[in-house]
Amino acid sequence: MRIREFNVGNVKVGGKKLFLIAGPCVIESLDHCLYMAEEIVKIAYKRSIPYIFKTSYDKANRSSISSYRGPGLEKGLEIIYKVKREFGIPVTSDVHKEKEISPASEVLDLIQIPAFLCRQTDLLLEAAKTKKPINVKKGQFMSPRDMWNVVEKIRSRGNDKIILTERGTTFGYNNLVVDMRSFPIMRSFGYPVVFDATHSVQLPGGKGTSSSGERIFVRYLARAAVGAGCDGLFLEVHNNPDFALCDGPNMITPSELDFILEEVIAISEVLLGRK
Repeated sequence: MRIREFNVGNVKVGGKKLFLIAGPCVIESLDHCLYMAEEIVKIAYKRSIPYIFKTSYDKANRSSISSYRGPGLEKGLEIIYKVKREFGIPVTSDVHKEKEISPASEVLDLIQIPAFLCRQTDLLLEAAKTKKPINVKKGQFMSPRDMWNVVEKIRSRGNDKIILTERGTTFGYNNLVVDMRSFPIMRSFGYPVVFDATHSVQLPGGKGTSSSGERIFVRYLARAAVGAGCDGLFLEVHNNPDFALCDGPNMITPSELDFILEEVIAISEVLLGRK
């Protein structure tokens, strides 16, 4: 199956080499972002995996009105730009409104559409018009086949730089499951598919006013997804997840990231050797 290849900044996606999108869930401070980027860059270099830095300037869909959302668009983009300049790596973040896309596209190398907004036509079309690569997370309420409609919306504006991300499907209350059939189904559209291994172990709203999670299962799902043929991994990483300001229960530490990458790269190399 031929998958569309294109660059996100200086990183090629869609080729035979597994790529990584990783970083803290939300911006906590400039110093923390720089520290996390430095740690992940070291690991990515050690494992020879192409790397895109991810964090969020605003988490607009938190469970509670009192949940920490981040520094906001203007301040957040300043911080993300400093990470990009300091380490020479491509960067990505979520956008939630059409009016955010123009300023965000001046900094971001990859525009990310959150899962809850994956069907939001005007948002998709506005993002597509930037001609920047776009990563759309599959909604927890969507089948993988339904994501073809998302692809067509973006393509209708002449943008063919599309990544689709699997992040689990709602299964009852406060629970997600991952259907591994999702990867070959979405890859059949001809675009790279990423697995969001950390959000897939989330228990949405599991703490009442915030989400819970089971990070112990990140490793196993990541291995299975790479075995099922995903092109990249999305992993939220924090040096001290238990004290993170957002999504701590499903984030992993840098040392856990290193261990997981060692395993999944080995699986990927075995699969490539059999093609």
